[in-house]
Amino acid sequence: MFFWRKQKAAIAGFHPLHQALIHERGFTATQPADGWAALTASLHRHAGLVSRSKWALPPRMLDVIVPLIAEISTDLGRKGTLTVTADLRGHEAPGKSHPPRELPVRPPVKSATDTWSIDPWLRLRADLRDGSVLEVLVVDRVRTRKVTKRNPRGKTKIKRKTKQVQIIKVRRKLPPGTPGQRPGSPPPRWIQTVVRDGPRRSVTAAAKVTRKPQSPHEQVDWILTVATEPFRWSAA
Repeated sequence: MFFWRKQKAAIAGFHPLHQALIHERGFTATQPADGWAALTASLHRHAGLVSRSKWALPPRMLDVIVPLIAEISTDLGRKGTLTVTADLRGHEAPGKSHPPRELPVRPPVKSATDTWSIDPWLRLRADLRDGSVLEVLVVDRVRTRKVTKRNPRGKTKIKRKTKQVQIIKVRRKLPPGTPGQRPGSPPPRWIQTVVRDGPRRSVTAAAKVTRKPQSPHEQVDWILTVATEPFRWSAA
C-alpha cells in the first residue's frame, strides 16, 4: 500500500492534463506551444514514477498524439494556439456504439449481428503563424460481427470478428486574400481533395484507410501525409 501511495503522490504532481489522461482517458484543452511542451515533459516522467497498470497512460498518447502536437507546435508562432480533444477510452466506451443489427442466417447459425462503433478519438485545431487555420479529425469506424452457431452435438459457440475503417480529414483555411494554386502533381490515390472558394478559401483532404495501422509510426505517417495535402493548394 505504501508503494501505491508513493505513485499517487507522483500523479498528484503531474500536469493537470496528464492527470486527466490517467483518470478519464482523455482531455480537451487549448494552449500555446509552451503549454503543450509542459504537458509533454510531464508525460515523459510517467514511466519512471508510475508502474501500476490501472494508472497507465492510454495507448496512442505518447507515440501518436505527442509527435503530432510537437510537429504542429513548430508552426504555431508566438501567439498561435493549438486545441486538442483526445478521447482515448476506446471504441467500446459508452455512447460510441450503435444498436446491434440482426443479419439473416441459415442453420446451423442461430443468430448473427453487426454492431458499428464510431470513435472520433482525435481532433486538432491550430492557428498557424502564416494566418491559416488547420483542423484535423481522426475517426475509427469499427464493425463487430457476432455469430452464434450450434454444432451437431448441440454445443453452442459464439464467434466475434472486428473490422476497422479509419477516416482522416484535414481542412486548412487559408489566410484571407491568399491566392490558390493547383499543385503540379495529383494527391496520392487514397486521398481525396475538395477546394472551396470564397472570402476565405479552404482545402479539405480526406482519406479512408481500410486496415489498422501496423505501428504507431505508420499511424502518424498517415495523418501527416493527409495533413500535408492542403498546403500544396496555395501559393503561400
